[in-house]
Amino acid sequence: MFVSGFTFIKNAVKLDYPVAEAIKSILPLVDEMIVAVGESEDTTRALIDSLGPKIKIIDTVWDDSLRKGGEVLAVETNKALDSISEQADWCIYIQGDECVHEKYHLEILEKMKKHQNNKRVEGLLFDYAHFYGSYDYIGDSRTWYRKEIRVIRNDPKIRSYRDAQGFRKNGKKLNVKQIQAEIFHYGWVRHPKYQMAKQIEAHKLWHSDDYIAERFDPDEEFDYSEIDSIKPFKGTHPAVMQSRIDHMNWKFDKDPQVKSFNLKLKLLYAIEKWTGIRIGEYKNYKII
Repeated sequence: MFVSGFTFIKNAVKLDYPVAEAIKSILPLVDEMIVAVGESEDTTRALIDSLGPKIKIIDTVWDDSLRKGGEVLAVETNKALDSISEQADWCIYIQGDECVHEKYHLEILEKMKKHQNNKRVEGLLFDYAHFYGSYDYIGDSRTWYRKEIRVIRNDPKIRSYRDAQGFRKNGKKLNVKQIQAEIFHYGWVRHPKYQMAKQIEAHKLWHSDDYIAERFDPDEEFDYSEIDSIKPFKGTHPAVMQSRIDHMNWKFDKDPQVKSFNLKLKLLYAIEKWTGIRIGEYKNYKII
């Protein structure tokens, strides 16, 4: 079984993305790691190049005109996907602010092997933990998606979808198997100064410069208090993240007991916590 990893990144150092940790978290699972590195204003390319012999860099230039629904993210994802080896059976996707805990490596390998010859299975579905404000809290409201595909079959008809959150084949949802593994998402955990810079850059993928100038001040720090609901995280983090955790240099003191819901969202939150069912949940996959 041959496995390819793939991702994309740009300005990782400038925006404090844990992309090196993200890539390292899946390197033991892959035979090659394709990284589409966008033209950057920092040392991102050198950082990626330093990660070892499995790394294969694809140099790219982002099309700044693609501002509809974050389309450029899917375009860059597909550039990496198109560069994987033809001999790959499976492809593992990781974004620059995600990590796979090493405790899930065996589960992922076993499920890829189990379904390798079952062509009906087009991908593997992961649960998600979205960290917010610090490494000690997780967002637990409807704001956060609960599952997404992160392993896909090597099939040229499978493409990154919309803003690169998931995948589709010929425009249709993939048939997937749920596995007992979780993606740790750290996109909302960095110093408030860097989080503001990241927010500004992210909104450029959707909105005009005038829109951004009216709503964001690059000299201000991001306000982490504006969150509807969080809960304490009681598990362990991937080993590759430990250095970042040890060097956390900002304070986050949001009280997880304080919720910011209107009546409708409060009711939906209660139903979900009681039953495990998220009413009206968007699912970009078909579990088989």
